[in-house]
Formats: sequence, structure tokens, C-alpha cells
Amino acid sequence: MRNFIKQTFASLVGTLLGLIIFAGLGTTGLFLLILAASSSKDTGPNVKNKSVLVFDLSMKITDGEPSSGQLFQNTISGVDEDRMALRKVVETLEKARRDPRIVGIYIDATNASQAGNVGYASLKEIRKALEEFRAAGKKIVAYGSDWSEKEYYVSSVADSIVLNPLGMMEVNGLSSQPMFLAGALQKYGIGVQVVRVGKFKGAVEPFILNKLSPENREQTQKLLDDVWGEWRTAIGASRKIEPNKLQVIADNQSLLEATQAKTNGLVDLVQYPDEVVADLKKLTNSDKEDKTFRQISLNSYAQVSGKSLGVERNSKNQIAVVYAEGEIVDGKGEDGQVGGDRFAKIFNKLRQDKDVKAVVLRINSPGGSATAAEVMQREVKLTREVKPVVVSMGDVAASGGYWIASDSNRIFAEPNTITGSIGVFGLLFNGEKLANNNGITWDSVKTARYADSQTVSRPKSPQELEIYQRSVNRIYNMFLNKVSQGRKLPEQKVAEIAQGRVWSGVAAKEIGLVDEIGGLNTAIAYTAKQAKLGDDWEVQEYPRTSSFGERFFGRATEEARTAFGIESAQLKSANPLTAEFQKLQQEVEILQKMNDPQGVYARLPFNLKIE
Repeated sequence: MRNFIKQTFASLVGTLLGLIIFAGLGTTGLFLLILAASSSKDTGPNVKNKSVLVFDLSMKITDGEPSSGQLFQNTISGVDEDRMALRKVVETLEKARRDPRIVGIYIDATNASQAGNVGYASLKEIRKALEEFRAAGKKIVAYGSDWSEKEYYVSSVADSIVLNPLGMMEVNGLSSQPMFLAGALQKYGIGVQVVRVGKFKGAVEPFILNKLSPENREQTQKLLDDVWGEWRTAIGASRKIEPNKLQVIADNQSLLEATQAKTNGLVDLVQYPDEVVADLKKLTNSDKEDKTFRQISLNSYAQVSGKSLGVERNSKNQIAVVYAEGEIVDGKGEDGQVGGDRFAKIFNKLRQDKDVKAVVLRINSPGGSATAAEVMQREVKLTREVKPVVVSMGDVAASGGYWIASDSNRIFAEPNTITGSIGVFGLLFNGEKLANNNGITWDSVKTARYADSQTVSRPKSPQELEIYQRSVNRIYNMFLNKVSQGRKLPEQKVAEIAQGRVWSGVAAKEIGLVDEIGGLNTAIAYTAKQAKLGDDWEVQEYPRTSSFGERFFGRATEEARTAFGIESAQLKSANPLTAEFQKLQQEVEILQKMNDPQGVYARLPFNLKIE
């Protein structure tokens, strides 16, 4: 009922907003808006011959398309968010590779620091698509003024890499700097008790320690080494630089000025923007009088039909791609969350749909509620009995994210995917000291020994902790058993590689947690083969995106804002101190999303971020 009310409210406000916009623009404006909407849908943008596709790295890239709620919120707030789904990015680059009108790609890395938290596994898929574009004989030019490892990882595939004369290039390796809250919790009198299984289960450490445990440090170091090793190998292959030389640069130089970057072979040219534009004008045969080169943005070009280019498919046979992106939570969940009940319902529907011949489950989740993961895993297992279910792991598919993957036909991951973390834990908070310090006390009357065991007024007794530990042990053993059966591995081996330990995709393949190294499109192609569909299939994505009405009103609002000269809100890069406060805010938000009915979680270490 709550979701229904929210949806109804959004629909009413959207309709009202549309009416206001139409009233402001008048009848002629309304006609033009409708005409623009319908004509753009039919024909798409005009692509001139000898155009360059502009790929702005500040674009926010996510696994799935934005939900209707996110689109509506952006419309109301006035935030013009440049974002695209990963598969749409890769598909658009493939269209450009085949399109004779597109002669090159310009990678704009000047505002790359404003991009979202896209990980190395997603960038690996984009990198592969760019390499295929270049292999087709088309030119790629990358320009930036402040490159970090992440943006350079993508840009390094270019034929020509150009750095601003005042620019810098960061090559100092990768790091992870977790934040620990134990001291603050103790200072303010908040008690924390932990029940867990797995010596590597670092998700609880920020609440009980003030630094990494030896086990957590070990697994984090191994993960960073794997991701950094893949970075050096990929960059080295593209730039014809020995990986060891890149290590020497990271250890001794760290931050390179433009001339140093050129001397070390990391960039080809040191130029100002106007010089880059002049070269691109030559590539596109643009007139000297033209202000810039002949171009089309990635977002605009994505609207070009791919049918004539052999990219888009039209078939009754469907391969469903289900995106599980975000925290796994009990119940339906909200935007940006993987609600166990909601995703179970999707799988139940797909299992019974005769037009859906196979399912690809795309996971980009650190895990969360063990109960919700079990609800989803059960539906994956039932669906697999009817039709193939293949998993594609994104940047992160760990703990609860691995739980739902374990019973699929096959698991694909990128070398730098973060996965594993097979372990469970529970956090038990109490505010006894905090309350007592402020003159607050409790008393209790009960009919049984454990009637008040859920209270936050005191720490749990040893007997109560034992009860919680039994529950955690039971769920952990269930987790091990599911991985053992799903992956056809001896339970003893699973127990050895579990313990809550995090693995990279390449390491996970070596120990049997992953079957193949590859991205989403590789998984889709494999699934089509397993379903024996030949070339007669098309992809349908779930959860389904916004309705036409929501998209239309969103477009109408954008037209109105442009007409009235209203500027969109722009994201500004935060200073280092603000960034740390944002990390703290994210930790608190994670706690707010923890809603498992049993209080038991299968989740990645809270603040494992690679920087």
C-alpha cells in the first residue's frame, strides 16, 4: 500500500507538472513538444558523415537503467544528471564501430573526477569495446588535464593520448582506507557486541577495532595486488610499457607533470584544448571557420537505431537480463536496493513466461540481508530447473551477492571483480552507557528468561550471545552448503576458501568460485548458446524502466527549463575533508538499510573502497 501511494503521488505530481509546463509554453509549445517526442522516437538524432563520437568520462555509469523514481526526482530537483547504463554504453560503442559515418572517438577526461563510483570491472567492459573500435581502423583521441588511475585505465586504449601542459597524471598505485568508528562509539557510550563466522569477515571491524585485523589486512592486500596487477598489465599492453616500469613510476614518481608523463610514454602529446580541437577538425574534414569539430555525444548517439547496423535484435525469444544492483534488503526494497521479495517476484514471473528462454542475472551488490538473499536464491534455483540461469558479476558480487549467484548454471566475472566474502555476522548495539551518562535508566518486568533479549537498554548476556551465535553458525553452514552444492565443490574446500574472505575475479576463478572471465555481453552470448537460440533472440531488461508518461513529462520539463533559461544544478568536486564526511554518511546509511528480520547479514566489509 505504501509503494502504491508513493507511485500514485508521483504520477499525480508528474501530471500536474506537465500541465504547468504546457500552460507556460502555450498550445504551440505543447504541439512542438509532442512533435519532438514522437519524431525523435521514430528517427533519432541526425548523424553527419565523418563525425566523432564524444565520450565524456564524467558520465555516471550504472548497471541498470535509472528507475522511474530516480528520473522523477531528478526532474523535480532540476538536476540534469548525465548517466547511462553500462550495457547501453557498450552497445553504443559497438554501433559506432560499425557505423561508417563515425570516424573516431574523443574521450573527454577533463571532468572525470565528477564521475560516480563505477568500478574497474565495469571499466574493463568499456575498455574492451574501445579496443574493438580501434581494431576496426578508427581513431581514438583522449584528452585530459588531471588523470587518475581509473580514468587513465579507460583512456590508455587511445591512439593518441593528450595531456594539458599544466596537467598532472597520477600513477601511485591503489589503496583502501577504511574508516573505523569504534573509538567514537565508545566515547559516546554506545555498546557494540558482535556475533560472526569467518576470520576474514571484516564487515564488523569498523565497530569493534581502530585498525585492520591481520586477516583483513591480508585479504585487502591480496585484492589490491590483483586489481593493480591487472591495471599494469592492461596499461602496459596498450602503451607498450613493461608492467614493472609502471611499478617503478608508482614507487618513485607518483604524480607526473605533463612533460614527465610524455617522457615515460604515458601520453603522446602535450597540447592545449584548441590544438586538440584543430586536430579533430582535420579528422572530420570540418571547415576552418567552424567553431569545433563535427561531433555527436555518446548519449545522443545512443538514440540512433542500431537495426541497420546489425546491433539491435527483434525476436519473440527473449533473454531476460535481471539487474541486482545495490544493498540486498528484506522486503520489496526501494530504488537503489535489491529487495528480496521484489526480485523473487520477477524471477517467478520470468520462470512462467514461455517467451523468456533464459535468464542472465547481473549482480553488482556487496550483499546484505541473509534472509533476502535466501529468498532470491530459492527463486534462482527454481528458475534454473526450467531454463538456463547465468550470472554476470559486475564490480562487486560478494557475500549475499555471491549467495544468490551460487546456484546458477555458470558464473562470469571480470578479473577485477570483487567477490567471495562467504561469511555471516550480526551486530548488537546497546545504549546503556550513553543513557546512564545522561540520567536515563531502565527497569524490566518479564515472564520468561529471554523475554527482553531484544532490548537496547543493556548488553546481551553470555547466554543470549550464545543463542545469537547459534543462529549465525546455522546460517553460515547453510551458506557453505549452498555454495558446495551449487558449485559442485567439496564442503571442506568451500570452508577453506570461505571464512568471509574477499577475492578478485581472477583469484575466484582459480579456486572454483567463478567459471569464466568475461563481461555482461559475453555472459549473454553464452546464455543464448545454452538456450540453443542461434541468432534468433533479443534482450529484455528487468526491473522494467519508466513508463512513456514519466519519460515524456521528464522530457517536457527539460524543454521548459531550456526555454526559460534555467540552469541545471552541477555537481562540484568535494574537498578531501568533505569526502571523508561523505564516507561517514555512507556508513550510517548502510546501517539504516540493515533490516534482516533475524539480524544476520552476509555482506562485504562496509567501507572497502579502492582509490
